[in-house]
Amino acid sequence: MLNRRHLRVKVLQSLYAYFQSKDGHTAISEKELLTAVERIYDLYLYLLLSFDELKVQGTRRIEDSKLKIRPTDEELDPNTKFIDNQLISILGNHPELRACSEDRKVNWVGDEHQELFRKMYLNLRESETYFEFMNNDAKGFAEDMVFAIAVFKSEIANFPLLYDFFEEKSIHWMDDIDLACTMVIKTLKNFNEDGPNQILPLYKDKEDEVDFIRQLLRKTISMDVENEKLIDELTSNWELDRIAKMDVILMKMAITELQIFNNIPTKVTLNEYIEISKFYSTPKSNGFINGVLDKAIGRLDKEGLITKVGRGLKE
Repeated sequence: MLNRRHLRVKVLQSLYAYFQSKDGHTAISEKELLTAVERIYDLYLYLLLSFDELKVQGTRRIEDSKLKIRPTDEELDPNTKFIDNQLISILGNHPELRACSEDRKVNWVGDEHQELFRKMYLNLRESETYFEFMNNDAKGFAEDMVFAIAVFKSEIANFPLLYDFFEEKSIHWMDDIDLACTMVIKTLKNFNEDGPNQILPLYKDKEDEVDFIRQLLRKTISMDVENEKLIDELTSNWELDRIAKMDVILMKMAITELQIFNNIPTKVTLNEYIEISKFYSTPKSNGFINGVLDKAIGRLDKEGLITKVGRGLKE
């Protein structure tokens, strides 16, 4: 499920593309932004569907081994703890997951994808995670959940060929992968033996979150001239073109958010953009942005341009 910080990051990426373009159009940037956010859900679905693909590979290997001319005793009576995993079976037969995946055309159909999972399964079989769980005597749904989560964390989510696939599908998915993985783990932990077992929605409140990113994008663009003037005045010892472009956009977004969203506490806005700068700008950017935004808050507050509704929102 999306959080506000990740939504701000998606707006940041869209604004960076907009300001880099010589003929940026707000409507086009908004459409691309909403598409980029929606596609995070495709990434989540791909990851959930990975479990059943691994099960298919495991089942195929067992069946092929039995067809050998001289199968071993182990091949004739194999350990089926992985392919019998209850949680993986729930995912494989999950009607909502299947319907949603079909609707969004998310699937692992094709020889190239099957080869990817063949390699992933072979890698899984050689892992300590697989050996440990396949050779202990623990049984039951709780054990199956621990097993599935461990497989996901150590093998699926960190498989290089899977990363290559995602990067080819969308360059932005490398920024979204951690969020999607967190959603998968939360989904698995919420499953139980008796159900109902539901996959997560993308939005907690779609109308509210879509309105947030639309307004943040639109207003940051429409207030660009005044925001740039304010930043220029607050950084009088710097020429604006010497400040990292990402820093400037982050500050423009923060200054816009402070004025437009009267239900978001001032401190929350300040902290969010400082944290984002740690990952998306230069090593010293967070301190620089913190100093400029502190001055901006003082100026805007004095001019009556920051209006917050509710106790403590200005703090």
